[in-house]
This record gives sequence, structure tokens and C-alpha cells, in this order.
Amino acid sequence: MSVSQFVRPARAADVDTVVDVQVASWRAVYGTLLPDEVVEGLGADEAREQFRDQWTAALESPPTSRHRLVVATDEEGGTRVVTGFAAFGPAGDPDLWPAKDAEVFALHVDPDRVRQGHGSRLVNACVDTLVEAGFATVHVWVPEEENALRSFFEASGWRPDGARREIDMGRLLPMVRLHAAVSQ
Repeated sequence: MSVSQFVRPARAADVDTVVDVQVASWRAVYGTLLPDEVVEGLGADEAREQFRDQWTAALESPPTSRHRLVVATDEEGGTRVVTGFAAFGPAGDPDLWPAKDAEVFALHVDPDRVRQGHGSRLVNACVDTLVEAGFATVHVWVPEEENALRSFFEASGWRPDGARREIDMGRLLPMVRLHAAVSQ
């Protein structure tokens, strides 16, 4: 592992880059699963402003003291750059117990930087923080259809827990919930 690559808490100055990574990652991961107009709209000014507001709020006034937004970074030409991000905290699904069940709400890596360890570092940082906070299980929602995000989590040992939902993104997108035990 390079010492130039690490994960740290996100800062206000990171928000625009977090939005850039989110839009690029969504296009790469969800692009073939969504209608073309939705994929095209992800980068529109209105969508970007909503994402920017969401991540700014996550930093300035998180829902609880146990919610976190972290970024993966790397050194590029002597400059530190954000390569990915993760948002996580107590699980919000009604069948889970937020005192012991956590959720990774978002995990995205710049598509030009996948397979360089950034996603693994982000997951490890999430899990380390969640274990320290006393969580026993962590969950993540991923598209049901085979995709890079689902494959990444399953290759890391996460498994479906039987929960399923559909998100209306111009067409229904079936999702499955994966989980992993993280308690010590």
C-alpha cells in the first residue's frame, strides 16, 4: 500500500469533488440500469446542486453524531486529490436496529481510479469506525442486477440478507441489501 493513499474525514472543500465522483460513479455503475435521460440528467446543474446540498448538509448537520462522510485520497503530481468517498451511519431501515445495525449509504470511487485499492480503503475505514462505535452488522443497498458495486461488496464477503426494494428512477430499479458482521 502506498503511504500517499489514505482515508480521512471529508471537509467542506471536498464537496464539489465528492459530487463529481458521485456523478461519474453513478454513470459507470448504474448507467446501463437506468433510462438514458436519467443518466444524462445526473450531471445537469439542478442535479449537481441537489447533490452538493446533500453532502454539505451531511458535513454541517449530520442526522446523528454517528453519521460520517469520509474521502479516499491519493497524491497526484505533488497534490492531494480525492479519489472516492463513503457515507455511513446508523441503519435507517425499519427492520434494523440503529443502535447495532449500520449502513453504508454511499460508496463511490472515481471510475478512472477503480482497482487501485480506494474502495477497499473506504470500506475498511467504514468498518473500523463502525466497530469502534459499537455496531455489530453493516448493510448496503446495491442493484440486484450484476454490477461492479455489488461484485465489489460480495468479493469482500458481504451477502444478501433477503431484503429487497425497488427504486423508481424513471424505471423501477430492483435493489438487494447486503450485510456483513463487523463486531469483534
